[in-house]
Amino acid sequence: MLADWQVGQVFLSMLWFALFVIWIWLLIVVFGDIFRSHDIGGFAKFLWSLFIIVMPYLGVFVYVIARGHKMSEHAAEAAEAQRAYIRDVAGSSTADELAKLAQLKDQGVIDDAEFQRLKAQALS
Repeated sequence: MLADWQVGQVFLSMLWFALFVIWIWLLIVVFGDIFRSHDIGGFAKFLWSLFIIVMPYLGVFVYVIARGHKMSEHAAEAAEAQRAYIRDVAGSSTADELAKLAQLKDQGVIDDAEFQRLKAQALS
């Protein structure tokens, strides 16, 4: 049965499978954007969802054309929120640590040898 497949048929099957995966990804992105949007109400979300379910190809393309700019704004907001979260979780930067060490040295809490050791540790 596999011997009946020609190279062109295998290529076309792989192409159709890749397009199907891209289509599923596009549907997930569009539905995610519909329900993530705070600027449209519940009824509008229902209408967009219904439009995409009833007429999937036309619905997705109309949504991308009509609200593509909002999709990119939502993606940028989500990326900035992730960066802010990472900054909060990661704690202070190396420059902040060095400034704190210099302040402790100026206050006399640590001596010069301890400052140099902690500075080398912070820079590594």
